[in-house]
Amino acid sequence: MTQPAINAVTENLSSARSLTQLKSQAWYRPTLSHEHGVYVVLLVSFLTGAALAQAWTVATTLALVCAFFGFQAEHPIVLQIKQRRSLKPRFLVWGGVYSAVSLAIAFWLYLSFPILLWLYLGAVAALVVDAVSVFHREQKSIFNELITFAAVCLAAPLAYAATTGTLSATAMGLWALNTLYFSSTIFTVKLRKPKTSSIVPGVVYHAIAIFIITPLYYFGWLPLMAALAFGLALLKFGLIALNQEWYRTAKIQWVAMLETGTAFCFLILVALSILPAHLTTF
Repeated sequence: MTQPAINAVTENLSSARSLTQLKSQAWYRPTLSHEHGVYVVLLVSFLTGAALAQAWTVATTLALVCAFFGFQAEHPIVLQIKQRRSLKPRFLVWGGVYSAVSLAIAFWLYLSFPILLWLYLGAVAALVVDAVSVFHREQKSIFNELITFAAVCLAAPLAYAATTGTLSATAMGLWALNTLYFSSTIFTVKLRKPKTSSIVPGVVYHAIAIFIITPLYYFGWLPLMAALAFGLALLKFGLIALNQEWYRTAKIQWVAMLETGTAFCFLILVALSILPAHLTTF
């Protein structure tokens, strides 16, 4: 093949790639978050709240849809903030669509269950903190990631309140437990990177988490088995700390399987601790 022919083929391939990229960025193509781990956090947290409510109603389903679209709305909003002064129609359109769906359902649920307003305010406050952190390029800071997990884990009391119309101490205890459990991932994932491979922050975090969970159990905000379920986070962190070389070089798929598997084990333990006895008898 002659050089002009090679150049022509190269130009055609480049044009095809450019056209594909333009189509993928067209305003009418939905934006979806690629943070697959957060989907697991959202689902597990929501199911723990639904298990505590011991029922599933139309309002419960709507609350799950509301939480899902609220999470999706955050993605294009963050992408737009990262653009600084450049406005991207695709991010604006889909951020608006997701927000509109989430807000409409949230308002409908609020009319039936006004107690949900407190959870909404917490979610909005977390979104503001996240937006500020993104603007200052600090979205990967430990503080911001903790706030993000705390916001997503509001799905637990949301499921309970949307189903029962009330908030209980145990529902808020589940929120704290879910937040502390899933935030543990922040410190395990950081062990994959040489610059953040120190186990000291993780050890300190897990010690603080135990210090928080213990009084939650003592004062009756958490059942014993639910409190002990945090032991999965301790076990996972300990195993990873002892096998850092493998963990740093392991494929991300293995890491995802580990996190997902332990998350659903956590869900089973918590659900067994709060479901009525006749449902947990095998």
